[in-house]
Amino acid sequence: MSESKGKIVRIGGASGFWGDSSVAAPQLVLGAKIDYLVFDYLAELTMAIMAGQRSKRPEMGYATDFVDVAMRSVLPEIARRGIKVVANAGGINPQGCADALAKLMDELGVKLKVAVVEGDDVSGRIPALREAGVRDMFTGAPLPERIVSANAYLGGIPVAQALAAGADIVITGRCVDSAVTLGPLMHEFGWKAGDYDRLAMGSLAGHIIECGAQATGGLHTDWDKVPDWANIGYPVIECEADGSFTVTKPANTGGLIAAANVAEQMLYEIGDPGAYILPDVVCDFRDVKIEQQGPERVRVSGAKGLPPTDTYKVSATYMDGFRSAGMMVIVGIDAVAKAQRTGDSILERTRAIFRQRGLPDFTAAHVEVIGAETCYGPHSRARGAREVLMRVTVNHPVKQALDIFAREIAPAGTSWSPGTTGPGFGRPGSSPLVKQFAFTLPKRELSVRIVVDGQPQPVQIPVDGGWRPAPEAPDTVTAPPLAGAAPAAGPAAAPAGKVRVPLVRIAYARSGDKGDNSNIGLIARSPELLPVILEQVTPAAVRDWFAHMVKGQVKRYAVPGIHAVNFLLFEALDGGGTASMRLDPLGKGMGQMLLDMPVDVPAELARGLEGGATQAQGAAVAA
Repeated sequence: MSESKGKIVRIGGASGFWGDSSVAAPQLVLGAKIDYLVFDYLAELTMAIMAGQRSKRPEMGYATDFVDVAMRSVLPEIARRGIKVVANAGGINPQGCADALAKLMDELGVKLKVAVVEGDDVSGRIPALREAGVRDMFTGAPLPERIVSANAYLGGIPVAQALAAGADIVITGRCVDSAVTLGPLMHEFGWKAGDYDRLAMGSLAGHIIECGAQATGGLHTDWDKVPDWANIGYPVIECEADGSFTVTKPANTGGLIAAANVAEQMLYEIGDPGAYILPDVVCDFRDVKIEQQGPERVRVSGAKGLPPTDTYKVSATYMDGFRSAGMMVIVGIDAVAKAQRTGDSILERTRAIFRQRGLPDFTAAHVEVIGAETCYGPHSRARGAREVLMRVTVNHPVKQALDIFAREIAPAGTSWSPGTTGPGFGRPGSSPLVKQFAFTLPKRELSVRIVVDGQPQPVQIPVDGGWRPAPEAPDTVTAPPLAGAAPAAGPAAAPAGKVRVPLVRIAYARSGDKGDNSNIGLIARSPELLPVILEQVTPAAVRDWFAHMVKGQVKRYAVPGIHAVNFLLFEALDGGGTASMRLDPLGKGMGQMLLDMPVDVPAELARGLEGGATQAQGAAVAA
């Protein structure tokens, strides 16, 4: 459709992952004025689960909740109102998802045109790629043998073409999360492949709502200021032809539309904010403006776009043995020490049995004491805890070995520590261990198509790219990996004329993962506090704070448009995702941990910090 001055396109984000709340779709359809309802279901682990399902039942391999829950609840109403739907619910079987939806439409007496996007599945090319020497883009490891799934991250162009072909519902397989929003905007406003600034803004719009309620108060640093969690509103964006948009939510819902929270979400799970790489565009978010326009409205503008790369990122999953985790509750004096010794003893005993039976050792083993703030390392304040949960996690190439391990958990209840108990003494099970592998593939090697009414149509996607990595920007600061033990604690008192406060008093934060790397977005609560952050929350300081977790370097990128910085912590998550044995494998808690860091604030600024994390929302990032 041609661009229309004054036109507004309204899109509701109804899902952030496979398993999001069933209330989202009805809330948005019945409680908001929207043109599109979009769903994001896919994570790397999700693709592996779907692959396993399809291996047992060929008709499966998609997000069944999309059909059985979301569409069943709203299908007649979206047909009546003319709302279009875009979802990456297809997983590894988009056509199977479309077939299931067709049956539901027949059952409900609804007739809508459904399009399917195909071409992301490259699993059939794995032998040739292995022969060609493809390696992991992060670790350099060779392509594993037991690949479960392999899918390229497609962009918004196929979605836009499907809508132009008259589709009412578009089902994709693997695409970047923001593509389900960018595609409709390209279609509605007539944006072309070279409209990079607008594509960047449309991608940012998708990025803001791709995690559902995270844009409307979910995970907000000042969580105590977010009302009515149980009735939290899901996000609605009102998009204009130039790409700028306003974030809001359905009336009479809970949650919070705050500039600070939208800023947190913008920095969520990105690396370099000046080069956020997507299939259709490389985005520069450094000068984005996020402005509070009222109690329920936040306006976003200012993203810039660069030509895309000539490759797609491919996410593969592979089998790497089996995993089991056992837990026991330990109560009483010295509970932390008793729990650690219990976990160590379980491993020692099990390893002895393995040796007797000629079995190999665990490929990995990890003991955590939950309740002792184990993940905080030297910053823990709970070493004297008197009620903890001992968790021991192990990997092994042989499933039968984990059956031996499982039998040795419960005996701890009578053999070792006093105060050992638990809510149940059933033996833990084991499950296949699925890990991730990422690589790039030239765009020209993929054939992408849409299928509408059973008729395939090729999709023409620019394949030459044009983006090239620029030299490190002057505002990028890097700290190398830390050698040796963690640094000693800082001075006991603040310097003269300054007040020592936890970082949470002057900043908002949100953290997430990218493989084995974690990012932490840090936003000053007011512009005059940003110099304090730049001076004291340096890459070296952050690396030292997380010395017990982070093995690689730490980079800091400036995001001046919202008075923020974004940290990228390399080798921070014990492999990340399913590979990690930590309690927080996705780095979701790292932002919260960083907010405990002490900083010294000039006394004149400190006087304005009364209320700290509960101060008024929005002012921090208003332009």
